[in-house]
Amino acid sequence: MPRFVTGDSLGNIKSLTYPVSGKKTELAVLSEGPKNSEDFQRPIPIQALAVDYKPESTVVAAAYGDGSASTYSLKGNTLTQLHHWKENRVKANQKYVGMSIASQGIFTCTSNGALRMTPPSGTAAQAQAELRTALLPTRLYSWKLAADQETFAYGGDEVDLSLWNTEQAFQQPAMPPTAAVTKKRKRNTDLLPGEIWRAKNVSNDSLSLRQPIRVTSLAYLSTESPHHFLVGTQLGHLRRYDTRAARRPVADWIGIVKAGSVRAVEKGFSEHEAFVSDNSNSMFSVDLRTGRALYGYKGISGAVSSIAPSPTILASASLDRYFRLHSTVPPPSEIGQNSEDKGQILDKVYSKSIPTVIVWDGDIAAASSADASAGNEDDAVWDAMENVGEDNDDSDSELNDKKWRKV
Repeated sequence: MPRFVTGDSLGNIKSLTYPVSGKKTELAVLSEGPKNSEDFQRPIPIQALAVDYKPESTVVAAAYGDGSASTYSLKGNTLTQLHHWKENRVKANQKYVGMSIASQGIFTCTSNGALRMTPPSGTAAQAQAELRTALLPTRLYSWKLAADQETFAYGGDEVDLSLWNTEQAFQQPAMPPTAAVTKKRKRNTDLLPGEIWRAKNVSNDSLSLRQPIRVTSLAYLSTESPHHFLVGTQLGHLRRYDTRAARRPVADWIGIVKAGSVRAVEKGFSEHEAFVSDNSNSMFSVDLRTGRALYGYKGISGAVSSIAPSPTILASASLDRYFRLHSTVPPPSEIGQNSEDKGQILDKVYSKSIPTVIVWDGDIAAASSADASAGNEDDAVWDAMENVGEDNDDSDSELNDKKWRKV
């Protein structure tokens, strides 16, 4: 049974489990949100989640809207807090834009460029001694850590896609907040300490006007190579980058989203597959070879704010207060082919609070068993069907014999 971990606008952490046997999808509350503090009177939402699956105990990390963050141990539906800390560099109207669990610790990044690596365990004194911080450019919208943990990437408002070496980012002295942009809108082309590569803005438009940089979401396209990226923009562009080929995008696709900006992008588990949502109520499967939308999911009445692919199904969190589970169809093997199969909404679960983020728990064994169970159910359906074989052939031959006798 594939399971997803979710967060909402009230700070609740929930578990969403989809059974393949036809039973009802389970939505269980693992942890209730924190209470209002003196400096944060509003409900405290969850802004980022990360999960590190282990058979004995899964680790869940959550970042909250008041600047705090926690790690938990998840066993079954029991969530036990392991560590709690506060990012003091985040201020009002700033938020977490990325979170990831790595072997050396928990990585967090905020919209004002406060990068932090918190040790996974140990006493408070040890955690403070091993704590590592760095300062990145401000006005960030998205931050992602590579699967091999050696690099990370970010983008934002007038901050184009940038690739950094993780270790060097913490070794170099902190950069001033205005180092990335100089006066009179001149762009500094020199790489910052720890920065490996930085994208170059696309060419001017048809009126020879500079196009603004508004990176809203990004994703690594490969777990083996740190050079391929998919980026969504506020102007509705979907761009693919290869850092070895050029600083400008190798593909710039327009017109995929139906309304406004690209809200979320995620790489699928099939080859050449990605999923994209916009600020309206649309979510699509996109062929990364052509930038063409293969199919869309119907029946969504709110913007999809978070997408969680898994090997078997796709989960999404929407502003209409629904978690949805979707089937997926791989892109065609050859470019230009059309497939009659389309992804469908398998189930949806209503939430009393607005979902903000959803992630897959990473349990490969559960996904594999789900595939096997689905296959067994299909076999059972075929076995239950009446076999049209020799009996029908015999009856037909007897009927023919009678006809010939009458003649």
